[in-house]
This record gives sequence, structure tokens and C-alpha cells, in this order.
Amino acid sequence: MALLASTLLLSCSKKEAITPPPPIVVIMEMKPSEVAISNTLIGQLDSSETVEIRARVEAFVEEIPFTEGTEVKKGDLLYVMDRKPLQEKLAGAQGMLAEAQAALKKSEADVARLSPLFEKNAIPRQDLENAIAATEVGKASVQSALARVEAAQLDLGYCEVKAPIDGLIGASLVSRGELVGKGQATQLATISALDPIWFYANVSEVEYLKALAKSKELQRKLEDLPLKLLLGDGSEHAQAGRFVFIDRAVNPKTGTLRIRAEFPNPEKTLRPGMFARVQADMGHRKNCLEVPERAIVDLQGKSFVWVVDEKNLCSLRPVAVGEKNASNFLILDGLKVGDRVIVEGIQKARDGGLVNAMTPAQLAAAKAAHQAQQNSPKP
Repeated sequence: MALLASTLLLSCSKKEAITPPPPIVVIMEMKPSEVAISNTLIGQLDSSETVEIRARVEAFVEEIPFTEGTEVKKGDLLYVMDRKPLQEKLAGAQGMLAEAQAALKKSEADVARLSPLFEKNAIPRQDLENAIAATEVGKASVQSALARVEAAQLDLGYCEVKAPIDGLIGASLVSRGELVGKGQATQLATISALDPIWFYANVSEVEYLKALAKSKELQRKLEDLPLKLLLGDGSEHAQAGRFVFIDRAVNPKTGTLRIRAEFPNPEKTLRPGMFARVQADMGHRKNCLEVPERAIVDLQGKSFVWVVDEKNLCSLRPVAVGEKNASNFLILDGLKVGDRVIVEGIQKARDGGLVNAMTPAQLAAAKAAHQAQQNSPKP
């Protein structure tokens, strides 16, 4: 009897080991949906207008009346240079102008005096011609002296350096008492306009052609696409932007095309040099099928998903994967409405194998029922 009982127990355990219950997998049924299509560009922000402030005369810096790192307006005084040497230069030029004007006046008087005498044959022609030539030389000397005066006045005006644009000024690159402009136009500071701000990105020619084809498919123009700016911390810029420039040619060294977008920046939160991502809203595509990224299996460069039929049998089906939408991928070919795709537990699936397919709601209900049964008092 003991031998018989042990034999029966062994046969029962073997039978249970041979026929385990089918594994539980989570599925989703393919349903058509309307999906927002977008492209993402990675690039860097830059000022829409950047001006380097440079010294235009050789002089010592006397005053720096602006505050570094603040907004300045066009015409604000930024630097004051030592005027004394240039004032002396202007005074010398004005003295030379006075001399030239006096000489011209004398020559003109000589011509006026000699002309009647020549008409009466009282003086030779040579004397009159010399007086006329001296007048012409005097006029040229006056013009030259006037040019020197204007140049000296211009140099004196450069002693006050003013902001050429509205924008944010950076740190001063020189200090009070420093000699600038000796042999070169010394850079003093830099001003950058921040509103609007520009976004630059380099896209490959393949990406550019795909974007053109997609925009034509969705009946949109690239220059009309609304743009969303995402910053390094994941936050989204409040104002939408637009494309304003696409370079005329592909860079032969990098194979990329330079693209520029413009974003309003009224609060001046965006600064040149920041890295950012831009999402271009291409529009919406109807009757799309999409699956979570975790449901896609990549084998030898091809994409597959596990599909469960009405008998709960698994099969590995090849699919054509499109662009990514959030955490899902669009399926361009290989699936149809009503197909059941495994989204969790794909490691349990075997080709032709039986599974216990549940939707997320069914799985949650089964877990809740099991938990309630475990918590219920036993008789």
C-alpha cells in the first residue's frame, strides 16, 4: 500500500510539472487614434544681435559709468576717455585752418588788385597768373585744414563711447586708467540683444528631406510650423517660435544644414550659449496604430512584436516602425485594428506558445480579487 501511494504521488507531481499553467502576459488591443506628429532638433541659443564695443582712438580710460551685466539702451554712455591730447590736436588743426584761410584771403585780394592793372597793361601777365595760382593753392590748403579739423573733432567725439543698440552688456574688459586703442581697436565690452533670441541647429540632409516630405504629407509649410522650446532643465519656454532661416547649402564637411529659429524673450530668461531642444509641431495624423517602446523586439536590424490570437497562442510578427510619439512608436505596417499585442511579459512568449492574455484592467481586477481572498477570514 505504501509503495502504491508513493507511486501515485510521484505520477501526480510529474503530471503537474509537465503541464504548468500558461504564463500571464499583458496585452493591448490595437485601436486607431489621432497622433500629433513632431520633430525634435537639438541646438544652442544665440543673440539676435551682438556688438563688440571697441576703442576708436588711443587714449586713457577715465570713467566707466555703466553697471556690468545689466540692460543698457541705445545711446547710453559706457566709457569716457581722456580728452586733453585730442583737444590739443583739435586746437592745432583749427590754428592751421585759420592760417590757410588768411593766406587764401590775401591771395584773393592780390587777384582783385592786379586784375585792373593788367587790363591797363600796367603789369605783366605773369604777375596776375601767379596771384591766381596762389588763390587756387590757398583754396586747397583751406580744404585740407578743414579735413584735419573734422578728423580731430571726430576723434574727440570718440572719447565718449555710447551703446549702439539696446541689450545686455557683459563685463568690462578694461579698467579705469588703462591705455586703449594703441595700434589696434581694443575691445572694451560686448552687448547682446536678448529679445528675440535665436536658436541654431545643424540637421543632416536626410533629416531635412524627411521633414520636407512629412510636411508635404501633412500639408504644412516648414516656415509656418509652430515651435516649442525645451530648456536644459526640462522646462518649456512660454512663447512659441518659428523658423526664420534655412541655409542655402549643405556643409560639405559635416553633411549638415544650418537652421535658425526665433523665439520671443521678453523676460530675458534665455541667454546666448544655452543648449536647448526645439519641437516642431507637424500637425496630426489620423487612424494611426501605436505601441509602447517596450513592446518592440529588435532582431538583426528588424522590428517585431508579439501578437496573441483568439486562441491565446503567440506569434512573432514583423512590423514597420515609424516616428516616436512620447513613449510610443507608430506602426506603419504589420498590424491592423483589433490585433492584440503583448506589452508586458514578452520574455514569457514563445512562438506558438499558449499564454493567459489579460488587459491591464483585467490584471488589476485579478490581483484585487486575489488580495481580497487572502485577506478574508478562514473558517
